[in-house]
Order: sequence, then structure tokens, then C-alpha cells
Amino acid sequence: MSRTLLSHILHRPPPLLASRGGGRGGALPSRLRTLRLNCSVAEATASGDEAPAPPARKKRVVSGVQPTGLVHLGNYLGAIKNWVSLQDLYETLFFIVDLHAITLPYEAPQLSKATRSTAAIYLACGIDSSKSHVRAHVELMWLLSSSTPIGWLNRMIQFKEKSRKAGDENVGVALLTYPVLMASDILLYQSDLVPVGEDQTQHLELTREIAERVNNLYGGRKWKKMGGRGGSLFKVPEALIPPAGARVMSLTDGLSKMSKSAPSDQSRINLLDPKDVIMNKIKRCKTDSFPGLEFDNPERPECNNLLSIYQIITGKTKEEVIRECENMNWGSFKTTLTDALIDHLQPIQVRYEEIMSDPGYLDGVLLEGSGKAAEIADITLNNVYQAMGFLRR
Repeated sequence: MSRTLLSHILHRPPPLLASRGGGRGGALPSRLRTLRLNCSVAEATASGDEAPAPPARKKRVVSGVQPTGLVHLGNYLGAIKNWVSLQDLYETLFFIVDLHAITLPYEAPQLSKATRSTAAIYLACGIDSSKSHVRAHVELMWLLSSSTPIGWLNRMIQFKEKSRKAGDENVGVALLTYPVLMASDILLYQSDLVPVGEDQTQHLELTREIAERVNNLYGGRKWKKMGGRGGSLFKVPEALIPPAGARVMSLTDGLSKMSKSAPSDQSRINLLDPKDVIMNKIKRCKTDSFPGLEFDNPERPECNNLLSIYQIITGKTKEEVIRECENMNWGSFKTTLTDALIDHLQPIQVRYEEIMSDPGYLDGVLLEGSGKAAEIADITLNNVYQAMGFLRR
């Protein structure tokens, strides 16, 4: 099983997804199929004296993270911990999407530093990873762009929101076209499943539509006439919905999601925060004046958030947390929560420092994934080049 953390510092584009063809330029359809994280993977079994059947191929899951800002508790509890568990169920490809990080103004000297740091954090958290400088991502993106109607990109909500905030003069073309790069990331590896949050569904819908369109334009008999095997160029991925309950809210506003873009660092616990910083943030975090502690009271969002963090960090059930904490005052509970956070994050921080102190190890682990990923990516990219009429490369 390939478990790969891919950092694409790319100069060439990724491949496409496949499905039913679509030459239309209308609105993106809302017909995204989903799988729940707790689904089981079928295994082929044999009976009697028959030769054992080969095991069923594990489905491939592809996902990535931008190396921008610090990795915080919300990222860890909401995504990274789920990714670790996915490694036992699926063939996983996790990568750092550094090309996505340049769609808005950024500090060039910080990009490589942030990429390495982010990779080390994910390794320290338990992502069994290797890395990839896979140039095929950029090449495939360009090929996909030629078949993607501009109207599809103009409808993307994130582009509208970010461009409105930044202003036309401060927005590059990359912000408009980066959903095509995202499609390339996914389709290049013939992904079966993509973990998605509530703000990413539209991007996966676009990926599926691009795959279907390219399959229709260049796949099937058309590809066979070009000397290919025929059939679909891309697999059309489905959404993988992670388990609910790991939505971590801001420490300063229980109704807002914990975010690396929030102006106040007090609003989040960063995975690399030292003990005294964690202690200070929890001590100063927003609470309420109600007596006792309880889950799921809509009038007490901060209480629910802090109890939920404690529950997930300790691995306890809601019932266990209630029995332990319902009669605590805020001072006692904040001390309990602080100790649990420090105990949970300390091994990750220690492992992170070990990895960062050995650049050769980090580079070796990351480089190992390049070959594994390139083997998959090059097959897809060469097929697309062939189907689109390019000379053999």
C-alpha cells in the first residue's frame, strides 16, 4: 500500500478525472456521490479447494493541504487524525499543495520553509508519508484548462469571495484557475475518493465535471483511434465524508470555526505552541457565566466547544466527560483541559523537533514519494497527451 505525502513544487500539470462526457458549459450539477468514512472495504475470499482469489484492490484516497500559516488544533482534530485512520483502510496519497499557496500575495522566502515545516508536522502526527516533486501536476492542469469552460470557473464561490475582498488589481489569474489545478491533483492519480469538507464540495463537483468532459472529448473510441487502449482517461472520484463531531471552534468565539486566517492568534491552539502559550490561551479563552458545564446547549457555544475538545483529545465518551466535568467551575476545568492538551501535543512536538533537526531524513522521506507518485502520474499524463493528439513523449 502506498502511503504518500506529496509536496508538489510543480512545474508541470496533473491529470484528469473521467466519467460521462459533457460538452456543455452550463451550471455544475449537484449530483456528487459520497461515501462515509466508516464504510468497509470488501475482501475477496476463497472457499473449498479453489485457489484463493486475489485481495480486492484498496480504493485510493487523495487529499492535500496548503503550506500556509500554522497547523492548528482544528486542522488536527478535524482532518489530520482522520487521515491517519484512513491509512489502514485505503491506499492513501496525501500531499502539500504548495502551488495552491501562491494564488494570493505571499512571501517567497517563506514558501519552502513553510512546506518543509508542514511536511514535518504531518509526519509527526502519524501520516505515513513520502514526498513528491511531481511536475505532471502543472502539465495536466494546462491540458485540462483547454477543455474547461471559463463560465464554470466564474461560478466558483471561493473565487468570488476572495477576489471581492482583494480587489481586481490584486488578484492574479491563478486564483481563477486554481480549481483546475485541484482537479489535476485528483485526476492525475485516478482517485477513487476525496475527503471533503463543507467548503470543498463545489471544487469536487467541478473536478468530476472536468473529468467527464475530457473523457467525452478525447476518451473511448477517439482515444483508441489515436493508438490508446480506449475507455475513460480519468476515474471520476466520489466524496469521502469524514465522521462528524470534530468541528473545532475559535477560542474567542464559539460560533466561528477555528481558523489560521483569524487575525488573533489567541483564537486558536497551534500544534507547535509551547506549554506556557497553551496555558495562557486556555486561561484567557471565552467562557460564560452559567453554572456547571454541559454539551449541546445552544446558549453556551463556548462551553460545548471546550468540552468537545477535551472529549476528543482524551478519547473519552460524552457521558464520561459529563460525569467528570459537569460540576466543575471554569477555573478547574481550564486546568484539566490545559493538562490534557499539553499531554496530547507534547509527543507530536517532540517528534516534529526530531524531524526538523535532521534535514537529511526529512528530505529522504519526502523524496521517496516522488518516484511512487510519478509512476502513477506519468501513466495518466502520457495517456492524456496521446488522446489529445500530441507526439509520443
